[in-house]
Amino acid sequence: MKAIFFSIALFLIFSATGQSKKMDVSFLKSKEDSLSLIGPEIINATEASKRFKADSQFTRILVRALRSSYSFYFPFDSLKSISRIYAPDSSFRIFTWQVSRDEDLHRRHGAIQMNTTDGSLKLFPLIERSNLISQQEDTITNNEWWIAAIYYKMLLNSYNGKKYYTLLGYDEHSIRSTMKRIEVLTFDKEGKPVFGEKIFDFGLDSIPQKNQTRYWIEYKKNANARMQYDEDLKMIIYDHLISETNEPSKKYTYIPDGDYEGFKWENGKWRHIEKVFTYKLQDGQAPVEVPKTEGKLKPIKKG
Repeated sequence: MKAIFFSIALFLIFSATGQSKKMDVSFLKSKEDSLSLIGPEIINATEASKRFKADSQFTRILVRALRSSYSFYFPFDSLKSISRIYAPDSSFRIFTWQVSRDEDLHRRHGAIQMNTTDGSLKLFPLIERSNLISQQEDTITNNEWWIAAIYYKMLLNSYNGKKYYTLLGYDEHSIRSTMKRIEVLTFDKEGKPVFGEKIFDFGLDSIPQKNQTRYWIEYKKNANARMQYDEDLKMIIYDHLISETNEPSKKYTYIPDGDYEGFKWENGKWRHIEKVFTYKLQDGQAPVEVPKTEGKLKPIKKG
């Protein structure tokens, strides 16, 4: 249903701007068809070498397609093996996907495509360096030093004339644990992407801690910890985690305990809320359940 509404929205945009006449739809559709055939192999191929080969082919064809004029407006909505998210103001979109060597090693790939007035391609490749950045909570990076995640939600907030794009994403991480990440994306004066900003504020906590540039949770594999945006409360809400074995240093033992934490946008900061459930009771509301598959791309079955 969302894809239908999105296609209608694109049609209205094309009709209003005339850009549909400048976009080579048949060329882009042929590339999309090729990508649709290769994409499942990135996930489903039985051998790692075949998965990486498919990933390489996929990347080359995608970039070739994006070089076509006004490709920004082509949704690629038949591609189920990758994430595609448009910014709420339509100024750019982000592609992210992953290829796995095995259950313990995953490599993420991605790119930011800007919406250009002349329809030309302005693309920022996202180069994963997650394992090379030790203090991620204090680090500000760019597209060439990307702390990777597969993004499933993007929010837009503004403060003092500056736009902040907040990304929610998941990271398979390892055979024992999974992560959910909150990343803030901005653009510098030259229009280049900047990841991270020290606006995650914990000053209202019972034990305050210093501000962070990004935030994440790590938990036991398949524990189904949730991280979502609540439209009614205008808050990012996520499961509060505890160690099921009383070993807090071992993140792979963490599971949800039925409580909720969150972040609320106030005065240019994401302010941490320790007890969202209590906060919600004041509003006469309860946490919203989401599917267990939230934030994850499903493997595509052959045949």
